Amino acid sequence: MSVCIYPGSFDPITLGHLDIITRGSQMFDQVIVCVMVNTQKSPAFPLEKRLEMIKASVKHLGNVSVDSHAGLLVDYAKKQNAGIILRGLRAVSDFENEFAMAAMNRQLAGDVETVFLMTRTEYSFLSSSVVREIIRFGGDVSELVPKAILSDVKEL
Repeated sequence: MSVCIYPGSFDPITLGHLDIITRGSQMFDQVIVCVMVNTQKSPAFPLEKRLEMIKASVKHLGNVSVDSHAGLLVDYAKKQNAGIILRGLRAVSDFENEFAMAAMNRQLAGDVETVFLMTRTEYSFLSSSVVREIIRFGGDVSELVPKAILSDVKEL
């Protein structure tokens, strides 16, 4: 059984994230979307709210679950018997950082592979920080986030 972890802060989840999750769910037996707790970031949405929004966004995907973890990703992957870390790439600028993280994860856990999926072109500009900025200035994010969480993100 192939189990993969799709880690991130998901602050909030976007249609770009959902695209990677959906495509991953077609490639792997189980996808665990894991909200990683980063003590160096001050998220706009509390952890519980992010988990709730992700669950609402992926409920139609039977082989996707949602969890959180504070600590090393490879330790979480081992705990979940996951041999794959799934990451999305939007542009070449993402690659350098993602490559470095993948190399470090391989150093820490040689039996955990990182698989990269290129985002669809229509989501190549999309990030959670862009969504938060648009919301702060009263803009429309209905084409950027899953419909299931639209009312939640407007509360930001």
